This record gives sequence, structure tokens and C-alpha cells, in this order.
Amino acid sequence: MSATELREAILKHLEYSQGKDLAHASLYDMRMALTLAIRDKVIEPWFRATRATYAAQSKRVYYLSMEFLIGRLLEDAIMNVGLTDSAREAVLGLGFDFEAVLNDEPDAALGNGGLGRLAACFLDSMSTLGCPAYGYGIRYEHGLFRQSFGPDGRQIETAEDWLRQSHGWEFERPEASFRIGFGGTVAESGRSAVWTPESAVMAKAYDTPIVGWQGKWANTLRLWGAEPLRAFDLNAFNRGDFTGAAAPEALARTISRVLYPDDTTAQGKELRLKQEFFFTAASLRDILRRFASEHSDLSALSSRVAIQMNDTHPAIAGPELVRLLHDERGMAFDTAVETARACLGYTNHTLMPEALERWPETLMAQVLPRHMQIIERIDAGHAKQYPSRTVSIVENGEVKMGELSFIMANKVNGVSALHTELVKDTVFADLHALHPDRIVNETNGVTPRRWLKGANPGLANLITDTIGEGWEDHLERLTELEPAIADQVFRDGFAAIKNENKVALSNWIRKEMGIAVNPDAMFDVQIKRFHEYKRQHLNILETIALWQEIRANPDAGWAPRVKIFGGKAAPGYVMAKEIIHLINNVARVINADKTTRDLLTVVYPPNYNVTMAERLIPASDLSEQISTAGKEASGTGNMKFSLNGALTIGTLDGANVEIRELVGAENFFLFGMTADEVVECRKTPDHAARAITASARLKGAIELIESGAFSHGDKATYRGVTQNLRTHDYFTVCADFDSYWDAQRRVDHAWFQRDDWTRMAALNAARSGWFSSDRTIKGYMADIWNVAPMI
Repeated sequence: MSATELREAILKHLEYSQGKDLAHASLYDMRMALTLAIRDKVIEPWFRATRATYAAQSKRVYYLSMEFLIGRLLEDAIMNVGLTDSAREAVLGLGFDFEAVLNDEPDAALGNGGLGRLAACFLDSMSTLGCPAYGYGIRYEHGLFRQSFGPDGRQIETAEDWLRQSHGWEFERPEASFRIGFGGTVAESGRSAVWTPESAVMAKAYDTPIVGWQGKWANTLRLWGAEPLRAFDLNAFNRGDFTGAAAPEALARTISRVLYPDDTTAQGKELRLKQEFFFTAASLRDILRRFASEHSDLSALSSRVAIQMNDTHPAIAGPELVRLLHDERGMAFDTAVETARACLGYTNHTLMPEALERWPETLMAQVLPRHMQIIERIDAGHAKQYPSRTVSIVENGEVKMGELSFIMANKVNGVSALHTELVKDTVFADLHALHPDRIVNETNGVTPRRWLKGANPGLANLITDTIGEGWEDHLERLTELEPAIADQVFRDGFAAIKNENKVALSNWIRKEMGIAVNPDAMFDVQIKRFHEYKRQHLNILETIALWQEIRANPDAGWAPRVKIFGGKAAPGYVMAKEIIHLINNVARVINADKTTRDLLTVVYPPNYNVTMAERLIPASDLSEQISTAGKEASGTGNMKFSLNGALTIGTLDGANVEIRELVGAENFFLFGMTADEVVECRKTPDHAARAITASARLKGAIELIESGAFSHGDKATYRGVTQNLRTHDYFTVCADFDSYWDAQRRVDHAWFQRDDWTRMAALNAARSGWFSSDRTIKGYMADIWNVAPMI
């Protein structure tokens, strides 16, 4: 499509879709007209893919996830259909700034962190590989929350408003609506049962086409919005009860308003469970409807349907699919269980038992009474089959969704080599002993289209100039860069691109935050959701200690650093929010220090999202992957940083292990205890106190916090943080501090050898091709889903 043809398509949509002529078009109008013109091009492969799948009666993959952190879609779609140059020329020719039009699109508020971004990468790769698939999730009106910081540095949460404007990518599908019930009673009916829900909402589908590289194939992201069965009570309204008249709509929409509502209250727990059942039940009904349109024999279900549960949020899929097959379609119960299991796969994302969801048995019975019965029967059947088992689904008044997911899945996968082995040895050790062939590894990956070609066009162009075209969907070809890295001209070009990205980020930080940062300084970045195991507080403790050392000896030849943080803490996670509070106040104090200002700056931009990551990652020099060993399942941010030429400082945790193996130990700054050493460390009750006593720097940093230096003299402000460090310190921040400090000083030394640093950074990029999500999806297709590509 030429720029002229695209220009005409934009003008047509401007007039007939937006109702504007060019003279009166706003930036929003231009963005929507461009979106709709590009969407028209995406529809073509979308329809072709759908027709081809039906014609071949191919097996489909259904990816169930509470999160799809897709970010902005316009630039990504333009790139994937090969219209970047035409779109830029057409928009400029119509008198609009192309970058401004792209930046007008809001980030879709459909996720929080790595779980949702992984799901988005998988959608891209499934479309690129021609894997027939649907993504299923919730169309959140307000997402997680919009993060800002108060004058005191505390996190403030307000509702996201991304749907305030029309979402140009989606198609509303009122014909694809399902009634989803809650509560009520169960009556026996022969060998099955009849569930009569007490209340219900309608799940209505909204479809977004997800196009793959070069526009060869497109799959569907189907999101469910909750609506009332009856939208408005006119009688109540006419009685003057205006609030009551709108109550049914407000209560129904609550289900699809917010991602991860605070579950520290009983109402919050109930809402979360309802959300999970809502989208899972609607998705399963949709899957069975589609299957029934092509096949009549339910025994063939697993040969046509592969359902992947992304974490435990969709774990109710097992009992619900059994209910649909047994209660509603008459399949024998044991056959229904086996059929459901043959369709289901489960991806585990955590090694922390507390993060594997558990619901009070009373709550499950109240909200989903028939499902509680089915869960108990599944549990009893498994116990009968394996009388020696030592673990159960229902235990101590709780329903354990991790165990339910494992027992109802035909395959369970970890997301990095280390994580998968730890899944076998820790959280599911007993079940692994009973089912030794069920757990497999599928190390995570990221899409190189968005995270290299789109986010870092300068580096992408250098790669193409060096090894030719075609690497975007064959990322293993990046190893072909290695001979060129020995060439000074290549390294100079690589360094120049990094510098351009840093200058752009510096300008953005100045504009958005009013903070001047030096692009020649090392950009040291930690961006991820806030959790104690991710150890943002280790980072800020080292920052405090470094600040003190620089103040004491400012002429000691320190490497200038800009420490950049990004990420949100869950509204109910008090400790994580206090760490955010501390970081912001440390930044306030350090950035005001004239002695150290040129050597150390701390920056924490609010409301971290996909678009911000696309700014930060290509400009980063040092990637902070410093989680407690044995706690991070994989990580995907670590892969994006390496792919974009940042060096990693990290522990042997998650995919860090594989990154270090591939990029070379000499190109990775390792520190900290191993997972086994962490376990041993915790056996010493006073391990934290011993570490503090042994480390003058750590002791000084903690005491400085306790002195009120970062809280306007109030010594009690961060007592929760410091007392946790001094006593419990489950995530071994103190025990790893000195090792982390020493590794950071190795980083300083390497930074001054700038050409060697550039060589190491370029080798990181060249050796990160294995971390493509295309490779990951090929593994799922072969090892779990048994699905063949259609292109």
C-alpha cells in the first residue's frame, strides 16, 4: 500500500468514521482515522486465517489469562503490516506530526507486569507462526490503576481511563454473549446435578485482531465485558430511586472494572473469585460453542482444543469444563474429568506458596456451590487413584488452586530451566512424584518485533545493515553479529545508537519530571512490579551507601550514575508501598545534594507501563535483576534489556541463569547466594543481624534511614522497613548486600573501559536471540498443545 493510497484511506475514515474534514480534524481524529485505515489492512489476514482454520478443521489454542499487557497497538500493527514509511509519509502529508499521532494512543490498561506482557508477546508470536489461537481475558474499564506520587512520595492510585475515548481496534460482538451465574442452589438430577444460580451477569465479547509479522496471519484477542441482565429499573427510577434504578448495571460492571481489586477485605476476595470465574466460564462456553459448530462428538474435544491456563487465575477452568460436559451435556463424570484434563495445560509462574491462590472453602461454596462439589469429587477421585499421596486440593478449609491446576492439567510447565526444576523439587514435589512426566520447561521469551525493531529502530537498522533482513522472525540469526563486533566501526555505531537513545530519554525525563540527567552517565535501571522478593530495597540501600561514600570522598573517581526505578505496588501491599515511599524520599534528598549531584541522580517516573518500558530499555546501560535466588520464576524484562545491549547485574535466579550461560559469564555481573544457599541462610535465625554487624556500609545505610534523614527528621516513618531488615528479612537483602556492593564496584570499573563495555553490551545483544517468544511458542506447540503451524 503506497503512501498515497493510505492517505486516501485515512481521509475516507476521517470523513465517514470520524465525521470530520481535514481542516477541522483534531489529533484524536487523525489517530482514529489512521487506526481504522490500518485496521482495514489487518482484517484481511484475520479473515484469511479464520477461514483457513475452519477449512482445515485445525486444532486451536485458547490462551486464558487475567492479563494481556498489550500496550499501544497502532505503531506495532503498522510495523507488522509493513507500512511504517507509508504511514509516516501519509500523516506528514496531511499536516500532522507522525510521532504525536502515535503517542496520542493510550496504553491499554489490561495488565500489571510480566504475566500480562508475556501473554501479549505470546499473542504476537502465535500470529507470526500461524498458530491458530484465541487469547481470552477481561476488558477492564480501569485496569490496575494510574500511579502518581504525593508530595510526601507515597504512591497514589487513581482509576485508569483508557476507554474514555473510543478503542479503535476492537469489534463489539453482542451475538457472543453468555449468562454467567453465581451463588444459588444445587439439586441432584439423576447422575448429574442442576445448578440454579442466585444472581447472574452477561459476558459480552469484544474482539481485537492481533496481526503477526509481515501480516501473514492474525489471531483474535477476545475480552469479556460484564453487563447486567437488565440494564435499568424504570419502576425504581419513576419512584425517585435513581440510585437503585442504576444499581444492577453498576454491580455487574464491577466485575470488569478493575484488575486485581484489593483482596484484603471479604468483598475484595469475593470479587476476585467472581472475576476469575466470569472470564473463564465465558471463554469455555465460547470454546464449546465453536467446537459444536464443527463437530458433534465431544470425545474428540482434546484433538481440536488446547486450553492454556496462564497461572492459577483460570484454574476454575477444570471444574467448570467438567460441569459443562457432565451436568449440561451428559458425559460420564470420570470421562468428563479425563476429557477436560486432556484439553488443559497449566503454566506456573511462582515458587512462593502464598502466591498460589487459595480460596476459603466457605467462599467457594457460597459463590460457586456446584464447583465446590466437583472440586471435592475430583480431589476424592485423585486420592482414590493415588492412595499414597500426601497433598490434596481441599485442605484446612481452603481450596488450593495450584494443586487443582496441576491435577486437572495434562502438562504443567515452568518458565525457565531453574524454575522448572524448583517447581519439581518444592511447590509441587509430592505431585511431581506421582506424575513424573507432567512437568516440562518452556523458558519465556519476548517478541523481537516490539522490543527490538519497534522500540529500538536505530539498533534494528544497524543489525539489518550488518547481517541483512529476515532476522525479525529468526532471531537466532543475531549470532551472525559476533564477527562484526570485533570491528571498531561497528562498536562505534553501536555506542552512538545507545547514546542517541539516552539523549532522548534524558530529554523526556527533563520534560516529564523537571530533572536534568547526564546522558554520559551510566543509566542503571530497575523496572518491574514492586515486591519484596524483587528487592528494590536492596537497590536503594546500596544507593544510600554509595551516596555516603561519594560524599565522604567525592574525588575518588566514581562512575557517574543515574539510578532509574519504575513499577507499581499492589494497593494492599503495605511493605512494597513503603519501599516506594522510601525511594522517592531518598531521591528527593540525594538529588538536592550539590556535592554528589553530578555523580549520582535518582529518578522514579510514575505510572510505569509498556510505553515507558519502550523508552527506558533501549537507553539502559545496566539492568538490575537482583531478586532473591529461587524466587523469580523467569522474568522477561531481563531478556529485553540484554537484547537491547544492556549488561546485567543479577543473581542466579529465573532466566538470569540462562542469560548468563548464553551471553557469557564475563559479560554478566553476578552476585549473591544461590537458591540452595538462601535456604541454608534462613536456617540461621539472626542471619540479618549478623550481616548488618559485619557490614559497616549496610549498617550505616539502615541507621541513616532510621535517623530520619529521608523523612524530615521523623525517625519512625520507615520503621516497618528497617525492622523487617533487622529481624525477619526473609528475602535475604542484608545477607546479599556486601556481595551486591562488590559487584556494583566491578560495574564501576568496567564502565570506565568504555570500548570494552560496548563490546560486552553488543555481545549481550548478539547472544540473546534464543530469548525470542517465537522459540517459546514453538516449544508449547510441540510439547504441550500438539498444534501444527498453518503458514
